[in-house]
This record gives sequence, C-alpha cells and structure tokens, in this order.
Amino acid sequence: MTRAAIYCRVSTEDQEREGTSLQTQLEACLKYCHDKGYNVAYQFSEAYSGLTLERSKLNELRELVRAGDIDVIVVYCLDRLSRDPTHGVILTQELEKHNITLEAVTETVDSSELGKLISYIRGFASKLEAEKIRERTTRGRKAKAKQGQIPSGGFAKLYGYDYIKVALKGGGRHVVNEAESKWVPQIFRWLAEDGLSTKTIARKLQAMHVPTKTGRPWTGQTVLGIIKNSAYIGKTYAFKKDKNGLKPMTEWIEIPGVTPPLVDEELFEAAQKQLAENRKDALRNTRRQYLLSGHLFCRKCGQRYYAYFKSERRNGKRLEHRRYRCSTSLRTVEPVHRCHNKGWSANLLEQLIWEQVEHVLDKPELIVSEIEKHQQESNQIGVSEAELRQLERQLKALDREQEQLLQWALKGFPEQTIVNENKRINQKRSILQAQKAELEKQVKASQEAVISLPKLGRFVELVREKLSTLDFETKRMALDMLGIKVWLDGYDIEITGTIPILEGAIVTAQS
Repeated sequence: MTRAAIYCRVSTEDQEREGTSLQTQLEACLKYCHDKGYNVAYQFSEAYSGLTLERSKLNELRELVRAGDIDVIVVYCLDRLSRDPTHGVILTQELEKHNITLEAVTETVDSSELGKLISYIRGFASKLEAEKIRERTTRGRKAKAKQGQIPSGGFAKLYGYDYIKVALKGGGRHVVNEAESKWVPQIFRWLAEDGLSTKTIARKLQAMHVPTKTGRPWTGQTVLGIIKNSAYIGKTYAFKKDKNGLKPMTEWIEIPGVTPPLVDEELFEAAQKQLAENRKDALRNTRRQYLLSGHLFCRKCGQRYYAYFKSERRNGKRLEHRRYRCSTSLRTVEPVHRCHNKGWSANLLEQLIWEQVEHVLDKPELIVSEIEKHQQESNQIGVSEAELRQLERQLKALDREQEQLLQWALKGFPEQTIVNENKRINQKRSILQAQKAELEKQVKASQEAVISLPKLGRFVELVREKLSTLDFETKRMALDMLGIKVWLDGYDIEITGTIPILEGAIVTAQS
C-alpha cells in the first residue's frame, strides 16, 4: 500500500479565517488519502512562515524523504509546502531524486516542465504577496513611531516596564513596572562597579529567583540585551535592525519621551566601558583553555563552578593562575546566599579528573559491562511507563475526591470531617507525586541510555588507542560523551556520568 505523509501549515490568523486552518487542511488531506486508498503513515502540522525552509516539522518530513520511508506527500495546496519559488524548486528536486510524488488536494501537480513553470510562477506570486503584506505592516508601524508612539512588536516588550497599547488612550508608551524596575539599576551596577560578566549576573539573578519577562531562565544574552539598550536612559529607538542585522544609526527612528529612564547616563556609559573590558578578558580567557568548564558543580549549594583567571605579582614577578570557583561565592552575592565552598587550581583539578576518565577509557570491559546493564534496564522502560500511567490515574482520582469534598461542604457536612479527609488526600497526593517524579527520572535516564550508549561505545574504541596524545577538544568531547558531572565539596570530589567512573569520592592529599 502507498505510504503517505500529510503536511499542513499556517502562518497567520488571516489564513485560518480564509479556511486554511490546520484542522481544515488535515481533514481535507485525510479524506483525499482515504479516497486514494493511501496508508497515512505520518502527519505533520505547524504554524510557521512559508518563506523559510528552517521549519521543524518540514525538516522531519525531509528526513523521511531522504530515508525513503514514504511514497507520496499530500498537501492542501502547493503554497502550504513553500511560498518561496527557490525553496519550491529545491523541495521538488529532492522529491524527484528519491522518487517521491507530491500531490495537492485543491490542485493538480504536473511534473512536466510546464507544470514546474506554473508552480514556480505561483510560488513567486505568493512570495510577492507576502512581501507586500510585510511592507504594508512595516510602513504602518513606522508611521506610528514617527507620531511618537512605540508600535507593537518585540521592542515594545522591555524588562522593567509594562507596555500600553497604541489603541488605548495615551498608548504606545512604556510605564514603569515596580517589581521589575528595581533590578535594572542593580544589573548595571554589578557590571559597571563590580566588573561581573553578563553570564555571572544571569546566574546571580537566577539564584535569587528574580523572575524574567518571559518566564524563561536568565541568560547572559538576556542581561546583555538590557545593558546595551539605551531605552533605560530614556532614549528609545525603533527599527534599528533588519533581516541583514543592525542598520546604520542614521536609519533608526527615535521616539522621544515614551520610556522613563531607570539609570543615569553616567552609569550607562560606565557599563558600556566595562562591557568592552569584559570582552577583552573573555578573548584572553579563550586562549587559556579550561577542560572542566560546564562540568563542575557545588555539592554545598548546587550551583555551577566557573572558570576564571587570576594574576598577581610576587617578589617582583607576575604570576598567572587558572582557577575554578563556585558562582555563588562572590562577595556581590548577599551574605545569606553566599557559598563558602573551596576554590580549585585548574591544573590540579583537571589532572585529578582526567586521570579517572583515562582509567575508564582504557578499560573497555567496564564500558561493555555498563552498556549491557543499561540495555537490560532499558527493557524496563515499558513497565515503568505503565506504572507512570497508573500513578497519573490515581492522581486524577484524588482530584475528583477533592472536588467531591467541595460538594460535601456546600451540603453542610461536619467541617472537621472535611478537614481530615482533605488532609488525607493531600498526604496521599504528596506520596504519589514523589513516586511519579522518581519514575519519570528513571524512564528519562533509560531512554537517554538507549540513545547514547551505542554511540559512546564507538567513540571509546576510537580514542582509547590514542589516550596519551589526545588534544584538548577530543578530551572535552570525551567528557561530554561520558556525561561527566563533577561535584565538589571541600577537598572531596565525586564524579558521576554514563559510565561509573569511581565509587565514592576522590580525596586529595591535602585533605
């Protein structure tokens, strides 16, 4: 039977209103396949622009094409696959190369040269229309900016402020968000006065549970975006970038008076200067390689250790040291949150850890044994997943019991009876949730083992014969492949990973 893959796409709300919603497309494609007698092996639906090939579901579809797992692709109409004629040609050539047919519900796809030309023209027309829509939208937003209003879009959402929509009275402007705004001057001071990197600032904010605008974790890029934005000194610009990157400043549109300043210009300029200094330091540090970056964790507070470079003069000589320390050990961290775990010489710690890694890489029997053990454990994934489903059903049953308690209360049941019953339900829920979390952890670990262990075995065979001559990048790759995590607690070092590297902890001679 012919194996079919259905691909559906929308990019705007307008398309849904015009009857090309994902559900409408899918239903039409399924009916088409049923009428043709096709076996629908795969279904893909996504909301994404048709002017790019970088779409997650399209990428999955193209992998199926290259693997030869399907015979025909069914779309609602041709421009659902691509609105860019160049991309259309690329896709149709891929299909022809792998002897896969493209069919559309609403039109005939002719594989002749004339059909290809018609398809090309249609794609070009679709792209032209999309460009017109984009141009009209941009023109309208620029008009709002020139009228002294911040148009909606990415630059309307700014940390430390709330946005009043253009449609509202006095709209198209920022107003101070009290909860967020207090952190903005602090971010600038951490950089300008304490010289912290943007990544370190992000870690501090995360450790202090400061919420972001989006709800996602703080990153160095998020902090950098705040530091470089002149809106924080009251200078708001729109249309600073286009698809090619940052435009010349003469093409920016300034919108005065729409963003209240949160920092003064002196602090802002000091932060920009320190940012440049940090970049120079970062460039210097990239020349000093840190083998364990990203693999070190503090057993006392749970945060990562980070690499830094220390320089000092002793007896008239300049001494340089590569070091690691806990990210919450800085003096800028509030004393109640500050960690006092030991810092480490990079040379010593890297030597200790790599000796243990070499020990494993040089003993293939350990790896074979561990792979076999993980494979046996992976056979239990199905059992664990069934147990998970059972736990989820039990948790839902508790929800229903708690809903029943509300009905009891409304009917005048004794209050103490309801309180006791509610306490029993909550206690049982806590136990079930703990069991569920542990099972989910086991299932995830087993699934990852199934994927990574065969690749790990091949990698080890390649490197074990060259252990004494491995370069820095290959050593880093080995740490990644083994899933190495190093937990530091004073002088005690515990190593965990895909392969059991050491039972217990390494204890250095210093302890």
